[in-house]
Amino acid sequence: MKTTRHYAASALAAAALVILSGCAGMTRQEKGIATGAAIGGVAGAAVGGGVLGTAAGAAVGGVIGNEVVKRK
Repeated sequence: MKTTRHYAASALAAAALVILSGCAGMTRQEKGIATGAAIGGVAGAAVGGGVLGTAAGAAVGGVIGNEVVKRK
């Protein structure tokens, strides 16, 4: 079981690296939204444990990321 979680965590980290490396041409606001959505999606998956929790977390995280960037 620990091996499966280890592989899942490694795959998630690799996917995040690939996704975030594509942010080079993005504006600050787009980066904030993407980062918030990624963090919110992970948090939603951890708390909700399903697709709905992941989607809700990503949506809320995107809104929060947008608001944080607006204030800077």
